Amino acid sequence: MASQSMEIMAKALEQQVLQSARMVEEQLDKELGKLERMDDDEMEKLKERRMEALKKSQKQKQEWLSKGHGEYKEIPSEKDFFPEVKESNRVVCHFYRDSTFRCKILDKHLGILAKKHLETKFIKLNVEKAPFLTDRLRIKVIPTLALVKDGKTKDYVVGFTDLGNTDEFTTEVLEWRLGCSDVINYSGNLMEPPTLTQISGSKFTKVEKKTIRGRGHDSDSGSEDD
Repeated sequence: MASQSMEIMAKALEQQVLQSARMVEEQLDKELGKLERMDDDEMEKLKERRMEALKKSQKQKQEWLSKGHGEYKEIPSEKDFFPEVKESNRVVCHFYRDSTFRCKILDKHLGILAKKHLETKFIKLNVEKAPFLTDRLRIKVIPTLALVKDGKTKDYVVGFTDLGNTDEFTTEVLEWRLGCSDVINYSGNLMEPPTLTQISGSKFTKVEKKTIRGRGHDSDSGSEDD
């Protein structure tokens, strides 16, 4: 009886696979049909549009690179913060302290993401050199990431709470968290952190896309790892 049930399930699965394959094949046939029906003028216009899109993409990339995107850099003082965030639409700023070990963990991941996400500027600022700014942004926990869009601080990643409450979080988890705040172009699933089952003992705080951190967190003071 069990073998009969398994056979039925196997056949049903096979039918689903075949149906999916047919749908993909039909879609490809439609696209190929469109190309075959195009005359020389239409094909030329399509090439021109694609070339224009490519040129636009390259121009945008060069503009980002000229503004310091593509690298994770330290800004010397708090007065440099405002020009940096003003010239870029999306900025991730790591407020760190040399004596805090967890800041070094973030440095590693941010360096990787800076190279991957050219659309966003990644910078860091020593809180000991930025007393006015840290007070103005009400930063109480180190490390804290300030997530800036269009010149305004929209969200914060405070400590590792949103990253699974573990020092062993992956770069992908941090990438997901930044994607939840729309400060990077994230192509994954925002509803669930990546590699969730691979991090033993980790606990994730549910983060809604574009949600601004409540100021209730500001009652926490000091560093997570002093």
